Amino acid sequence: MQEYVEEKSVAIVIKAAKLTEQLLAKAMQQFLKKLKEPADPKHGKQSVKSLTKQGASLTSAPIDGDNIGSFNKIARKYNVDFSLKKDSSETPPKWVVFFKAKDADALQAAFNDYGKLQLKKAKKPSMLAALEQAKELVAAVAPPVKNRSKGGHEL
Repeated sequence: MQEYVEEKSVAIVIKAAKLTEQLLAKAMQQFLKKLKEPADPKHGKQSVKSLTKQGASLTSAPIDGDNIGSFNKIARKYNVDFSLKKDSSETPPKWVVFFKAKDADALQAAFNDYGKLQLKKAKKPSMLAALEQAKELVAAVAPPVKNRSKGGHEL
């Protein structure tokens, strides 16, 4: 069992009509080159654990708001690596964004865009409010419809 643990084997598949020493050496060199290359780290939204594994120092910032999905979209636009955590101890719950310290400038720009988006949404009236206003206008302009069962006429 100990020998099995200590041994490491590699399987290389080569398609060739004739396997030569040069071809085998080239395949081994390419394999070793791939081993030395670091794996690409994750980007965008991820867990706090994966952010800490990347070796960068983390900073955090609180976020208020119900629509965190719009923040996700903006953060992806600025290529920021971040993690969102919900703090449920308060009512209404608040969100905390963890991000790498080197992404601070990009995150500042993302927060600016997010703030502009939230202000734009606050200024825009909701569809339900607009529908209620339209109902009130129609009720004020049109007279009430009389019921036929009582001998009245419909419009």
